[in-house]
Amino acid sequence: MWAVVAAFVASDLLPGPLAVWRAFLVEIAVENYFGHLAATLARVAAAFTVAMAVGGAIGVALGGHALTDRLFHAWLVLFLNLPALVTVILCYVWFGLTETAAVTAVAINKIPNVATILRVGMRASSRDLAEMATVYRFSPWARVRHLVLPELAPYFAAAARNGLALVWKIVLVVELLGRPNGVGFQLHVYFQLFDVATILAYAIGFIVVVQAIEILLLDPWQRRATRWRR
Repeated sequence: MWAVVAAFVASDLLPGPLAVWRAFLVEIAVENYFGHLAATLARVAAAFTVAMAVGGAIGVALGGHALTDRLFHAWLVLFLNLPALVTVILCYVWFGLTETAAVTAVAINKIPNVATILRVGMRASSRDLAEMATVYRFSPWARVRHLVLPELAPYFAAAARNGLALVWKIVLVVELLGRPNGVGFQLHVYFQLFDVATILAYAIGFIVVVQAIEILLLDPWQRRATRWRR
């Protein structure tokens, strides 16, 4: 369908699949396509790891303690509604055009989302199982291993999926505004040249990588983590 519509329009603003493939081959040969892709993936991995760790800890703390939730829930809502572009600009102004600023900006935007999902997971956990663990005198580690982690697994998977989708989009904005490499930087360059074929070549390549992560890593992990459910 894409090829038919592109042939009917016959415009450089909507290149067909063959034109995008040729642009992809040129970028591999001339512009270090995989180097830019790797730079973006490294930023995505760093920001994703920080966001999941910090956001998960905050979500568990808020969902597990009523007083903590009352004290800090308003702050969570505030950061949930903070525009990503504002965070990116402020981090670059405060910390300079550095990798640390870039990763920090992306992580700050993702942390509230992770915290919100894990907070809901903790609040939905079974009180009956918690009472059973108390009766059988589970150690703190046993309680975490056999109750908390299995019950939070679906919520953690949802946060990871949502996080991956959000993080890589914000990383592209970060690269567009202040990085000398990466997919976002290249998109900015070819936007100025109105080179739609190369823009699509970079976009499709990164989408393929993200889909591979979903299929090869997230799906198998979620099935394994939730196999105890009937």
